[in-house]
Amino acid sequence: MNQQLRHRQFANGLVLLGEHMPWLRSAAFTFMLPAGTCYEPTGFDGLAGVTCEMAQRGCGRLDSRAYLEELDYLGIERGSSITTSHVSFSCAMPSAVLPRALELYADLVRRPHLPGKQLEDARQLAFQEMRALEDEPTHRCFSELKRFRFPIPYGRTAQGTREGLAAIRIAHVRDFFQNSYHPSGSILAIAGDFDWDDVCLQVEKLLGDWPDLKSKSMPALVACYGSRHTDHASNQTHLALAYDCVPYESAEYYQARALVGVLSDGMSSRLFTEVREKRGLVYSVFATCFSLAGQGSVLCYAGTTTNRAEETLQVLLETVRSLGDGVTEDELDRLKVRIKSSLVMEQESSAARSNQIASDWYHLGRVPTRTEVCKEIDALTCDSLLKHFHQHAPKNFSLVTVGSQPLELPSGTVDS
Repeated sequence: MNQQLRHRQFANGLVLLGEHMPWLRSAAFTFMLPAGTCYEPTGFDGLAGVTCEMAQRGCGRLDSRAYLEELDYLGIERGSSITTSHVSFSCAMPSAVLPRALELYADLVRRPHLPGKQLEDARQLAFQEMRALEDEPTHRCFSELKRFRFPIPYGRTAQGTREGLAAIRIAHVRDFFQNSYHPSGSILAIAGDFDWDDVCLQVEKLLGDWPDLKSKSMPALVACYGSRHTDHASNQTHLALAYDCVPYESAEYYQARALVGVLSDGMSSRLFTEVREKRGLVYSVFATCFSLAGQGSVLCYAGTTTNRAEETLQVLLETVRSLGDGVTEDELDRLKVRIKSSLVMEQESSAARSNQIASDWYHLGRVPTRTEVCKEIDALTCDSLLKHFHQHAPKNFSLVTVGSQPLELPSGTVDS
């Protein structure tokens, strides 16, 4: 399929991206703004999430109820998310609805009501989400790992803290919105069936005069290594392990991604086979690549019983290091098929594509074509993966455990 990315940067710094997918009857956009958790003032953890919630409680000429009713009437599927760097608003809809959806979200990012009377409702929603996620061990384990491995401001989580949420006042919400919701550093990525020239004209009308603010400079990221334990009365122990790898921006990213795929993509992966199937140590185990502030990490999770936690950690580390013995042709072939299948599925989803376009532009300043990605995947060989592993051997480990008994990393794995 013909693939052409369109790009325009407005004078105020806003980047507009578009990819026409005429075989679809839908359109979708992802709107990323530099209003993530790393920009929260000290002592107000959770402010980014509360501001995101408040911004969706009425904007422009519509109050909160009327705004939601119109989105529902138009059949717009929408969501929002908070990451370390951004707040993102995503929408998917029938193509004919796109112009009105852009109008509604232009009002949201420029003219939200931020009603003070609804702050307590937004705060209680945040508390409920925090309590729900605390009961989800995988999420809790990774949240603790992020706080440990990536110090403030990068280690904050989207849910914030009880103390931070309790401290928020409506003046803090309005200040955060004023200082963070601006065009410089913002990306609006659209995919699906739409006319690029029409979209450019509309976005220029809606957002071209959006006043800009200077982008904030952030401190360098200095990761922490070692072991940390969070006590939790349970017969289970949850392990979150991280070690260095190349970041998404690296020319060798697909080599690193492939090695993690051999570890964790599917039920024939090494972690699933060695840790779960052969030894029955865990009920869940996986690994994934993660990039933050120009640094890459591999994040691993394992859920097990307390009396088997030590053995689980040992086998997990052994399985990671087994990549140094080489990758088989069967493993590589299966991985290539899975990655290419995901690219095919992305071609059928305007929402998935708009999100990928925005993410690629943020990390790379460009969007690789599917042909380019397939070429990178086809170029992977067992020898190239083995070479990459030895050049970027796992090191600088961080371990977080949640359970009744702490674990320590073996000597030689911390800050190696």
